[in-house]
Parts: sequence; structure tokens; C-alpha cells
Amino acid sequence: MIVLGLNAFHADAAACLVRDGVLIAAAEEERFRRIKHWAGFPSEAIGYCLREAGVSIGDVNHVAINQDSQANQLKKAAFVLKQRPDLGLVLGRLRNRRARAGIPELLAEAFPGAPIRAQVHAVEHHLAHLSSAFDVSPFQEAVVVSVDGFGDFASTAWGVGRGDQLSVEGRVHFPHSLGLFYQALTQYLGFHHYGDEYKVMGLAPYGEPRQLKQMRQIVRLLADGTFELELAYFRHHRERTPHQWESGSPTYPDLFSPALEDLLGPRRNPDQPLEDNHRDIARSVQAMYEEAFFHLVTTLQARSGLTDLALAGGCAANSVANGKIRRMTPFRRVYVQAAAGDAGGALGAAFSVWRKLGGARSFVMNHAFWGPGYSDDDLAALLATRTDELAHAGCQVRRAASEIELCEDTAAAVAEGQVVGWFQGRMEWGPRALGARSIVCDPRRADMKQILNAKIKRRESFRPFAPSVLDGAVADWFEDDDDVPFMMQVFQIREDKRGAIPAVTHVDGSGRLQTVHRATNPRYYGLIEAFEAITGVPMVLNTSFNENEPVVCTPEQALDCFLRTRMDRLVLGDRIIERQPAFVASDAAAPVSAVEA
Repeated sequence: MIVLGLNAFHADAAACLVRDGVLIAAAEEERFRRIKHWAGFPSEAIGYCLREAGVSIGDVNHVAINQDSQANQLKKAAFVLKQRPDLGLVLGRLRNRRARAGIPELLAEAFPGAPIRAQVHAVEHHLAHLSSAFDVSPFQEAVVVSVDGFGDFASTAWGVGRGDQLSVEGRVHFPHSLGLFYQALTQYLGFHHYGDEYKVMGLAPYGEPRQLKQMRQIVRLLADGTFELELAYFRHHRERTPHQWESGSPTYPDLFSPALEDLLGPRRNPDQPLEDNHRDIARSVQAMYEEAFFHLVTTLQARSGLTDLALAGGCAANSVANGKIRRMTPFRRVYVQAAAGDAGGALGAAFSVWRKLGGARSFVMNHAFWGPGYSDDDLAALLATRTDELAHAGCQVRRAASEIELCEDTAAAVAEGQVVGWFQGRMEWGPRALGARSIVCDPRRADMKQILNAKIKRRESFRPFAPSVLDGAVADWFEDDDDVPFMMQVFQIREDKRGAIPAVTHVDGSGRLQTVHRATNPRYYGLIEAFEAITGVPMVLNTSFNENEPVVCTPEQALDCFLRTRMDRLVLGDRIIERQPAFVASDAAAPVSAVEA
């Protein structure tokens, strides 16, 4: 049985393909379209998944989409009768429903001439999230929680997974949402692009929670473990704020009302310098989110008595809160799959349908490498077509004689302070670069953040970089010891180790680690192992291979990024491309400083 899972008409459009209960391929549409958080119908991602599986659209038995316009109908009707929202809000949601109903037609348009035989299944948004968390987890029994903005008139859902069963036990419905709270305050702080919440999370440690009292006026905790918003501070329940898009990058109007500025003071304009008050508000927003989140999951743990927790939804990307779960609650193990946000809804929709049709759980996602990969012939052909361009850029190309030589040579370059592009194997599923489409650097250098920002990233100086650490070394370097293969938890670095790895130690002593396993990524493991042999440090700084764009997907994109930035070398499969010393020396004369956006 072949099930095609889709997240469509929403931010982070994506597709995955599941054959007989096993994931074969998964990718976000943004990687092909080259527009961050691309929203619409993921035809390019679908095409990739079909090619990877060696099938045509006519071979697909079932299509699962992570939205169901029939879900929560009574709640919707009650809201309209009670709140009497703007007519545009209602009409907009009806238009979204019509768009979602045309999946067979859109497939036929994307794959002309091919028969479309698949049955289409609408899977309620949060059920898809819950399935994406539990059905691919290593747990046989767990509390499962989904927290995000909104989907199918709900913002939060929870239940219990046991074996092949997943029950939904409760929801928080529109208009109350922790995700929307965080998004609205992100806008208030001057970060206006979709998905900028991670910037607030990165800024928060620079402030103090001095506005937590005000935050508690915005979000109220309820006795049953849930929460509600004080709606006077928001607009989304009265006016149309889009949650669906036909194509392109998602955009939002302001989600907060003037009352929020009355409470907290004037909003920050994007071009306004960050001040202590902004840092304090960021810290207070994060503290309020954590307070509400732990209130919910602690209540659920007490009801169930279980000690394993599987998380999904956009808020499951709040790695700071995730890293505190074992300290703040009785849960002992936490699983967050690689694409916890809306892209992961494609995965959950597919596995939910697989179970619905009688399939058993047999697949565990223990790595993220489900995207496109390229053969050695592909890489050789690319370099052959770019010989003159590489020569003009002062680049030399050589091929490592063995994987050991490749890893040792690259590790030595990293230890010397070089910034290295690392392009290997299949692309990662989800937002994090995890050793397939990564830039790697020396975590021991206190100036590495400034070097990276000057050479490539051009991003806000308060945003931290992350360490990829050998799985067996976590306990020696971090105060917690857990498996974090998808970089979805932040742990405190041991105080006596922070001085040794300043480039990946955030201002509060934390690090958003990725645990690297030999079994799932042997070449990246070998690189870090070789770096440890040189330096005694079992980790490298890892950041995404991109320059203010989606993470690179193809070798052409990797080479283009290398050539237009000041990256020192590119490791493309077995081949090492490096700039000659004369070019590096002249380039190094340029000023090195962080760029604040």
C-alpha cells in the first residue's frame, strides 16, 4: 500500500510517501521553490517523493492531507453565533475549504496524462500532528501533545498512544492559542516574517522576565491544565487573518490589537535597535509560554501516569522549553520528530491513514535523511561544467582517497578555523541541518559567531549556533543526558566546559545540541570523531548550509552558495573544493563583524 501524505495550502507545504507503513521519502516544498516557508500545493515535493520511491502518481493508493474542514463543526458554529466575527473571516475560511477539496484536480494538473486512482483522506490537523509525534516514535506507550497556532479550529490537542492505538482526549479550540500568543508578541517585537519566533527564543536569555505579570494578563491558566487568551489584546478572532495561501511565502497582518501597546508600550519597529525593554519582553514571553506549557503537560502526566512524552505542532520547535521537560515535569523521555511543525503534518496524515486502514506501527524515525541525494556521477558532472568558474574564483578541486582521509582532512581544516560547507547524502527532513546540508566550524573559537556572520550568515548577533556532539559524549559536556537527534532540545552545558566551546555556548550557558550516531550518519560521525582526535572536543559547530534562503537541496545550490560567500571550503561528497591561499588571504583582509538585522 502506498500512501502520499500532504501539508498543502499552509506554510511549510510538504509531501511524504509511506509504503507498507515505512517512510520512503519526505521533503518540504521550499527546498525546491527556494522560497522560505513556501505555502501552497507541494507539487515539486510530491514529484520528488514519487521519483525516490520509483512509482508514478497512478500507483498511489491513498492521499492523506492534514486538514479536515468537517472537524470541530459544533465549535465553529458556536463561535460564529456568539462572537459574530467579520464576514471576511467566514468567507475566507469557506474559500480555503473549496481549495482543499480539489486535491485530485491539482494532482492531475501537476502530473498531466497520469491516472489518479488514489482515495483522498482528510485528516484533522491536530490528529495529524499527534500521529506524526507518536506513530514514528520509539515509544510503545506515551502521552502525545500537539501545540501550535491554529488548524481546523483548534490550537492544541492531546491524547495517549498505546501500541497501534492513538486516542485524542482533549483540545483547546479557536480563538485561544499559545502559538498565536507567541507569534503576536514576535510581531510586537519587530520580527515580522513568518517563523520568526525562534528569534524571540534566542533573544530571551539576554533579558529578565520583568513583564511576566503583564504576560499573565494576556494568558490565563485554567484549573484543568489548559489556558485561555485575554482576547482584548488580539485581532484574530474578529478580523480575517489568513492561515491558508495559494502559493509563495506566507504573510500575516498584525495579530495584536492596540490594547497590547497600552499594556506593554509602543511596538518595536524592525529597523529600531534592540533595547533592554525588548530583551525583557522576549524573556517574559518565553517564560509565559513555558509556564502554560508545563501547566498543561504536568496535568496530562498526572492523569496518565506515563513518563514518555511525544510532541508535535509548531510550538514543539521551542527547543528551550523542550529541554526543560525532564527538569520541570515527571516525564523522563521526550521525542520530537525532525519536522514537528506543519510540514510534519504530511507525515502524520500518511501514518494516520495507514493505521486507519489496519496497518501496524513498525517504523521508527531515528534519522532525518529523507530528502534528495545525488550520485558521485552527478557531482562529477556538475564540477566538470563549472571548471572555468572555479578556476576564476581561485578554487582547487581534489578527491579524497578514502572516507577516513576525507574526515581527517576536513577536521584539520575546521580545527584551523576554516568555515566548511558539508554536502553529503540525502537532504534532511525538517528545518534543521543535521550533517547532510551543514556548515561546520570550530566550536572552540570565541570569534566564530562573528566570522560566520561576516562570511555567510549576516544574521542577528544574539542568535546562537548549535553543537553537533557524538552521542556517547553528551553526559560529559551537558547537564542532561538524552538522545536529541533532531536538535529539538536545549540543555545547559556543564559550567566547567563552557569556556572550552564558547562558539556554541549561549549567553545563559545553554546549547541546542544534536546527538550524532555512527549508525545513522557514519560520515558526519567520522568527521566529529576526527575533530575530537585533534582537539579533544567531541563536537563541531553546525549551522544550516544556506545564505538567507532555504537550506540548499542540490549540489548546484551548494556550489553557488559556496562561490558567492566567503566560505573557505566545500566538501561535496568525496570531493574537496578549497580556495587557494592567495584568495583566502586577500579575502581575510575584509572586516569581520556581526551584522544586526
